[in-house]
Amino acid sequence: MTTVLPRSWLFVPGDSERKFIKAMGGDADAIIIDLEDSVADTNKPLARRMAAAALTAHPRSERRAALWVRVNPLDSAHCAQDVAVIAALEPDGLMLPKAEGPDDIVALAAMIDTALSAAGRTDPAIAIVPVASETPRAVFKLAGFADSCPARLAGITWGAEDLAAAIGASGNRHADGRFHDAFRVTRSLALLAAHAAGVQAIDTLHADFRDDEGLRLSSESARREGFSGRLAIHPAQVPIINAAFAPTAGEIAFAEQIVAAFATAGDIGAVGIDGKMIDRPHLLQAEALLARRR
Repeated sequence: MTTVLPRSWLFVPGDSERKFIKAMGGDADAIIIDLEDSVADTNKPLARRMAAAALTAHPRSERRAALWVRVNPLDSAHCAQDVAVIAALEPDGLMLPKAEGPDDIVALAAMIDTALSAAGRTDPAIAIVPVASETPRAVFKLAGFADSCPARLAGITWGAEDLAAAIGASGNRHADGRFHDAFRVTRSLALLAAHAAGVQAIDTLHADFRDDEGLRLSSESARREGFSGRLAIHPAQVPIINAAFAPTAGEIAFAEQIVAAFATAGDIGAVGIDGKMIDRPHLLQAEALLARRR
């Protein structure tokens, strides 16, 4: 099981063994076995069985990549069955689509605990990441994460496609690739909600999997803004995302210089490095960067 915060989160349809095997041979930090959007309603029982088989075949202690499962929405006919089957099989976490605020995380965590109890187990390592912006109501509920970090919450991500459908938008981006205002605001709120809750902020997918340059530039920008990882829909996107969210050699060297300068200076609020005043918030950033590198 990986102990590093995932940079790349690769979706794999739950009913495609071929795509799962290909993903397992790649470099994704986390693989999300999808039981929701990529699976037709008639195939959901099959996808659930295949996800269970995949988790059984790859126990947590032997995984190179984290294995997550995106269950169906809480209000669907499938979610309870998804959790009942999957929770006791050591997924690293569950991704919850159509989540509307902290209460939905509490509800899913309770379902996980019930499923584990029925199996005679406890597993505090099972985490939850909601897709927390897919309805207009969900966007307004993001503020709730500033006051509440529910048990098992490990990160927050957002989505533009379902939100566009929910508000009747014909698209979510301008011709130059920039998000329209409603989606730009939603993205920022998701980022801030994650940091307010003290969990990982995960950027949404880049829908055009052939646009390597667009993916690279937007991923590098996302890391500068405070996101620590990104969703992927194609294996070819994974190396680009991993590179974009990894600290550069220059950033590592400067972070080490900051940490060393404060260690030498002792208990003071700021140090000077190359003519720049570096204070303790910079030290915290440097320490976080070095921890992420490890």
